[in-house]
Amino acid sequence: HYFIQSNLRMTLPLLGAVCLLTTLTTSLQSNPPLLPLVPYPQHLDILEGSPAVIDPRRFKFTSHSNSILLQEAFGRYHKYLNLHDYVQELPATLPSLQVEVKSSSEELVLETSENYTLTVTRDTALLKADTVFGAMRGLETFSQLVNTLNYTLPPVDITDYPRYKFRGLMLDTSRHYLSVGVLKHLLTAASWSKLNVFHWHIVDDPSFPLCSTEFPELCARGAFSPNHVYSQEDVLDIVLFAHRHGILVIPELDTPGHTLSWGKALPGFLTHCPGHGNIGADYGPVDPTNEGVYSVLGRLFKEVTGLFPGQFVHLGGDEVHYGCWQHNENVTAWMAAHNMTGNYDALENYYEQRVLDIMKSLNRNYIVWEEVFNHHVDITPQSIVHAWKGDWQKVLGRATRAGYRSILSSCWYISRISYGSDWTKFYQCDPRSFNASATYEEQQLVLGGTICMWGEFVDNTNALHRTWPRASAPAERLWSPEYIKDVDFMAPRIEAHRCRMVARGYPAEPTFKRGYCKKEFSWRK
Repeated sequence: HYFIQSNLRMTLPLLGAVCLLTTLTTSLQSNPPLLPLVPYPQHLDILEGSPAVIDPRRFKFTSHSNSILLQEAFGRYHKYLNLHDYVQELPATLPSLQVEVKSSSEELVLETSENYTLTVTRDTALLKADTVFGAMRGLETFSQLVNTLNYTLPPVDITDYPRYKFRGLMLDTSRHYLSVGVLKHLLTAASWSKLNVFHWHIVDDPSFPLCSTEFPELCARGAFSPNHVYSQEDVLDIVLFAHRHGILVIPELDTPGHTLSWGKALPGFLTHCPGHGNIGADYGPVDPTNEGVYSVLGRLFKEVTGLFPGQFVHLGGDEVHYGCWQHNENVTAWMAAHNMTGNYDALENYYEQRVLDIMKSLNRNYIVWEEVFNHHVDITPQSIVHAWKGDWQKVLGRATRAGYRSILSSCWYISRISYGSDWTKFYQCDPRSFNASATYEEQQLVLGGTICMWGEFVDNTNALHRTWPRASAPAERLWSPEYIKDVDFMAPRIEAHRCRMVARGYPAEPTFKRGYCKKEFSWRK
């Protein structure tokens, strides 16, 4: 399918040989066929018979569904089939892919079914899915089966569904700004690896690029410049674009720490502590003793939940430095009056509880970084605990024993760059490996994880190739069966996936020391 060269491997035609297989049903777990699929399906059987052959120019996707989302997806995948020069070597045997979608609903939540089945023979191809989003996942798999050397497909029977329901990509747009166009490219690539959540870390200490109608000064004074903002039209554009690719957008407004950019527009919102604030500043976390803070948060979160109609808001809650609170006389006096003297965990708990009450009044579920759980804040049973520190196994163990749903990011900080094929370290992590003695019910409370691209050294110039295809490694661990975890089995597939991204016009970086793609990336003149 794509040819891969390395100093340890001979040149390998990934799909050419497999397409000629006429063997009986293969045992996937003991001997999975080496097809260029990322992520690898749950169940795949190679069928008896000859491969299918398509003419990409005339090939059709057909369905009785009147879903606009599905028709848009047909357009995308027809384009993907026609990216290479077509030279007819074999007569076409497969004229179309028939797509059957059971439900007409286009609602996208974590519980939305992404299941599909795909059967390809010499002259028929049928994709069945519960929802349009499952059909999108199946269309991606179908497109990956096509050998663009001779436009053949192996005869296969696939039954597929995600192992984890929460498969996220986090992008940080506060430390460096990412344009709407770059965000769309990143989300498109995320759909190719079957991710379904965009965790948008939209604001932080360095900048507040989200424009609010309730508090217009937040982006006017908190953003880097008027050119580094997201209007509400931009937000709607991103949310709808993500939905069309089967991706749920979850915004994060991290408080009470990581809020320096808020203070420029909101006098009295932050704690004043000259010389003891964040990053050497004179201000620290939100002032939890200022009653006006909660009025601001109530109005802002109401606006945000209107902009982002999904199930969740990420409330942050990490890295709250108590030093600033300790050096503010008003805060310490308030704590004494409320029997909290010296107990800054209790002060943080008070703040978080007030914020959680706001979210409850807005009828919205929330995600919190692990510190909120570790500090014994009274979170609701519907909360999701987000583990990000080094002792994630212990955090997930405690959270699931307490009955809380959890997600993992600790081992998937892909913003940490290493020389060489560093995707392998991300591939070796499994969220449900936190405790061998965990019960089945506790393991099921681990919903999945989020791949994090923090923005300290990432902007429009390098976000695309730094993210992909490296993020495809953890994306596969979140989708594929647990036993698909062999690095050597993944290595040729992730390079094939990389070349597929390049052919689709995406500057995905190499995964091997040496090699090439049939169609190389080129900047437009």
